[in-house]
Amino acid sequence: MTDRRSARISSRKQPKQARSTELVAAILDAAIQVLAKEGAQRFTTARVAEKAGVSIGSLYQYFPNKAAILFRLQSDEWRQTTDLLRGILEDVQRPPLERLRALVHTFLRSECDEAAMRVALNDAAPLYRDAPEAREVKTSGARIVQVFMQEALPEASETTRALAGELITTTLSQVGKQFSETPRSSAEIEAYAGAMADMFCAYLQRLGRG
Repeated sequence: MTDRRSARISSRKQPKQARSTELVAAILDAAIQVLAKEGAQRFTTARVAEKAGVSIGSLYQYFPNKAAILFRLQSDEWRQTTDLLRGILEDVQRPPLERLRALVHTFLRSECDEAAMRVALNDAAPLYRDAPEAREVKTSGARIVQVFMQEALPEASETTRALAGELITTTLSQVGKQFSETPRSSAEIEAYAGAMADMFCAYLQRLGRG
């Protein structure tokens, strides 16, 4: 069952030449625009092909159906989120709490900037939430947070660090999603991110004091 599902949502083939790479990029860019405007329920390969200015046959060379396109968009979003985590939390030139503050601000801005697409992707999540790529990204993100917590709470127990990491990442993800579903000004984003960062930092400082 898992293999058949993977076959339906995987790309048909990978572009090898520059022209093919440009075609796939155009399809994905068009898919983002269609998804943000129409939502997951009205998202179709025909709309994407029309927006990209390519034939439906050309689209099907790389993506066999709309699930494959949505899965690719979600996979790219997963990678971007993981790269964001890694780039900020692994910057050992900055103190841990400063990194955490930067993460909260950057994450919330990103959620708000791409809210329409992410809400639509969330609607389509049942298509691929159990895919191997999803588990791999979750594991990778957990490792990044685990290493960060070891730096931020060197004297705490492993159980305490694990709980703190899960609480922060879950809260940031869920609250970020809910917060971004309403259009926000830059000032609102900064104020909300600052308050959330204060809360997280105070929590880690208290844990650090034992």
